[in-house]
Amino acid sequence: MSVFSRRRFLGLAALNTAAALGVTTVSARTARAESAPLPEEVPAVVIGSGYGAAVTALRLGAAGVDTLVLEMGRLWNGTGADGKTFCDMLKPDERSMWFAGRTQAPLASFLWLDVVNRDIRPAAGVLDRVNYGDMSVYVGRGVGGGSLVNGAMAVTPKRDYFTEILPEVDADEMYRVYFPRANAELGTNHVDPGWFESCKSYQYARVSRKAARRAGLTTTFVPSVYDFGYLQREEAGLVPRSALASEVIYGNNHGKRSLDKSYLAAALGTGHVTIQALHQVREILRQPDGRYTLVVREIDADGTVLVTKHVTTRFLFLGAGSLGSTELLVRARETGRLPALNDQVGQGWGTNGNVMLGRANHVWDLTGAKQSCMPALGIDNWHDPEHPVFAEIAPMPAGLENWVSLYLAITKNPERGHFGYDAATDSARLHWTAGQGQSSIDAAKSLFDRINRANTTIYRRDLFGDTRAFENRFTYHPLGGLVLGKATDNYGRVKGYRNLYVVDGSLIPGSTGVNPFVTITALAERNVERVLAEDVLS
Repeated sequence: MSVFSRRRFLGLAALNTAAALGVTTVSARTARAESAPLPEEVPAVVIGSGYGAAVTALRLGAAGVDTLVLEMGRLWNGTGADGKTFCDMLKPDERSMWFAGRTQAPLASFLWLDVVNRDIRPAAGVLDRVNYGDMSVYVGRGVGGGSLVNGAMAVTPKRDYFTEILPEVDADEMYRVYFPRANAELGTNHVDPGWFESCKSYQYARVSRKAARRAGLTTTFVPSVYDFGYLQREEAGLVPRSALASEVIYGNNHGKRSLDKSYLAAALGTGHVTIQALHQVREILRQPDGRYTLVVREIDADGTVLVTKHVTTRFLFLGAGSLGSTELLVRARETGRLPALNDQVGQGWGTNGNVMLGRANHVWDLTGAKQSCMPALGIDNWHDPEHPVFAEIAPMPAGLENWVSLYLAITKNPERGHFGYDAATDSARLHWTAGQGQSSIDAAKSLFDRINRANTTIYRRDLFGDTRAFENRFTYHPLGGLVLGKATDNYGRVKGYRNLYVVDGSLIPGSTGVNPFVTITALAERNVERVLAEDVLS
C-alpha cells in the first residue's frame, strides 16, 4: 500500500468514526466531541476545505505540521430520514440549499411551469447560491467544498490557453509534474468507450454527439472523478444508485470521489490535521509579532450562532474559494485590519464564461429517461478563432423522456468583475453587469446556431423562468479576486504580509477554458511545495 493510500485509509476510518459519533470535529487521532474547543494556537490554519485547501492540508500534514482546517459548512457524515446523507434533485429538502427557504436550481422551469424548485426548511444545506444583482454564484458548503456539488468533470486545460492566462507559471513543469499528480490523487478515471456506446446512461450524450457531428463539430470524452466502474454497476442494478438517481448538485451518496474521500481523507491520515466544520472565519487580525489571530463564529445546522472563538497561527492559508477568500481580504483591507494589502485584492474576477442552454430534439431523437448525472462528453470547438467554446453535454435527469439536450458552455470571455466593500453589511460585493456576459452568449449562440441549422432544431426557451434561450446570470466556476502575480507573488504569497497565502481558485484570472478544479488542484500542488520548502520548513 502506498503512503497516500495508507493515509487515505486512516482518514476514511476517522471520518467513519465521526459519522458513528455524530460529531463535527474530526482528526485521525480521535473523533472528538461536538463543539470541541479550538486550540488557542496552532502552527498552521487552512480556511476552507475545497480543492486548494485540501491539497494544502495534506501537504502540511505530510510534512509533520500540525494544521487546523476551518470549514463553514457541515461535515456531511450523518443521514436524513430517508437513510441517505444527501437528497436528490427531484425531491430536495433542507439538505439541499444553504439557509434558503426555497431551492434555487439552475433550471427554473419546464414548459414555463414552476415544477423544478421546492419550498424547504432553511438549514445548513450543501449548495449555496450567492446573489449579486446581475450575477449569482453557486458554491459548495461542507467538508469538501465544491467537490460535493459539481459534475465531477476532471478536465486538464489546453496548454496554450493555460500559458495565456498564467504566463508566469512554468507550463512544462505543470504538465510534467503537477497536473499528473493532481489527477492521480483526485482519482481521475475514464469511461469505457465500448460501454458508453451501448449503455442507457449516456443515450442523451450520444444524441447530442450525433447533432454535433452533423454540424461538422468534434466531441471528446471527458475524464471524471466519478467512478465509471461504479456507474456501470449502477446501470446493471448491482449497487445503490447515485449518478442514476438524480444526485449531483445536492451531493452524491455513492460513486463520486469527492475530496473527503481523497485529499482530505489522506490529510487526516497524516495524524497532523484536524477539521472543524460549521466554523466560519469572520476576521483576520495581525499580531505585532507577525502571527495571525482569527475571529471564528461557530454555528449549528439551523444557523444558530453558538459561540465566537479565537485561534492564533503563524502560517495562514486562505482556501475559502473565489468568494470566501476574496471577501476576507477585501474586508481586512477596508477595515484597516490588514492595511498593507494592495489594490489588486478584489480584482480579476470572472465566470469562466459559463452559459447554459437547451435544444429541443426531434421526437425520434430520444434522450432517455435514465440519464447519468455525471457528464462524460463535451463538444470541443475551442480552436475557433472568433468564438472558442467548450460545451459540456449535460444531463436533464427528470426520470422521464423530455426530448431536451442541455449544455453548459464554457467560453472565452475577457470581461472581469471586481469586489468592493459594503460597510453596511460588512461584506464584499461583486460588481458585474449583465452586459459583461454578452460575449459569452454570442460565442455560445454562434456554436449552437450552427448545430440547430444542421439538425433543423430550435432552442428551448422555457427553462430559465422567462423566454431567454441562454442563461448566463449564474456561474458554477467562479475564478479570480486574488490573482496570482498581482494580489500575491508567483506562488500565492499575499503581497504586503509574511506567512499569509492564497491557495484556491481566486488565484486564477477569471477563466480556464474548461471545468477548473483540476487546474486549481495542480496549481495548489505547485505553490504549496515551494512554500513548504522556503517558508514553513526552512
